[in-house]
Amino acid sequence: MKKKIAVLGATGSIGGSAIDVLRACRDYCEPVLFSARSGCTPLLPLTREFPAAAFAFEGLSPDDVPDDFDRRRLFCGKDAVIRALEEIRPDLAVNGISGSAGLLPSLKTVELGGGLALANKESVVMAWELLKTTAARSGAEIVPVDSECSAVFHLVMRHGKENLAGIVLTASGGPFRTWTLEQMRHIKIEDALNHPTWKMGPKITLDSASLANKGLEVIQISKIIDVPPDMIQVSIHPQSIVHSMIHVSDGAVYAALSNPDMRLPIHQALTYPAVIASNWGKMNFAMDSAAPLSLTFEKPDMEKFPMLKLAYQAAKTGGFYPLCYNAVNEAAAERFINGDISFLDIPEIVETVLNKDWNAPACDTKNITAILEADTRARTYARTTAGATKAGVA
Repeated sequence: MKKKIAVLGATGSIGGSAIDVLRACRDYCEPVLFSARSGCTPLLPLTREFPAAAFAFEGLSPDDVPDDFDRRRLFCGKDAVIRALEEIRPDLAVNGISGSAGLLPSLKTVELGGGLALANKESVVMAWELLKTTAARSGAEIVPVDSECSAVFHLVMRHGKENLAGIVLTASGGPFRTWTLEQMRHIKIEDALNHPTWKMGPKITLDSASLANKGLEVIQISKIIDVPPDMIQVSIHPQSIVHSMIHVSDGAVYAALSNPDMRLPIHQALTYPAVIASNWGKMNFAMDSAAPLSLTFEKPDMEKFPMLKLAYQAAKTGGFYPLCYNAVNEAAAERFINGDISFLDIPEIVETVLNKDWNAPACDTKNITAILEADTRARTYARTTAGATKAGVA
């Protein structure tokens, strides 16, 4: 029987990659739901390619959607994704929704017992305790899809958590790896969205430039693998070939290598725990290659990229500190994109808001109302906290 697949955030970079994988996996996967905020036009060809699939658009009314979309399988308006998940009940959902908007669809997926291929790391950072307990009740499996988090997850699953001695989480370093701090005072939005290795959506690309994305992954891996943050080392690896490594107790180090292609971790999540052949990310190690393979690793500069240091602090403190880190970063990043603050103001604002009290009892970290209230409070602070400088803002 084919596995029924939902692609949430189908017009984004993760969604597009997931659709490519589904085309190659027709023998064992069947797409049953595609969702987007409001971009229905890019999904029009899918109505013919996958005529049995439903579509959900939270930012549109039925009148906004062309007649090509079958009204019997169309969900529009507020909570469209949640309603679609409840009615269709996919076996697995690929959650490529950007930012905190992905939390409730993640929660609904596991509540219904469906597997979750999770590219939306914010779901874990904001509400892992709730997500984990909900999945435990329903029997749902959660598999990370982010390239590095996926690599760590599969390495640990294959070598055993009991043998784990350490994790090396790799990072490309983003576009400003070689910039001086003085140069970084004049970063423009087009600079921040010019990633040297990956082609991604604007939010994750900006987070990669500040290393906030790597900070979120430190928190995510700490929670999913259930290890202390100090067990996770971040290493700058500009080639983005080694997607992460693990140390095991006998002294060996195991690494996951592939060309940078998000279709590989998506394929692995769709087929987990089986290992099924694909060509995604395949590398050529031929000695006569015209381009010799060179892999380098560097220590991250915490002074230039304080978002990474702040993530470790939030992960160690627990409570709602990880949630606050995510919420304030999202709000501050939006302010930078709008020209209200400079790039270097983002970590300044995050640190200022993190210095408030975000302690929370364990019961609140499993309570969706408390989680959403804390998230709103953190964003309110972030939108009203002044940056230290507006240097570099046009």
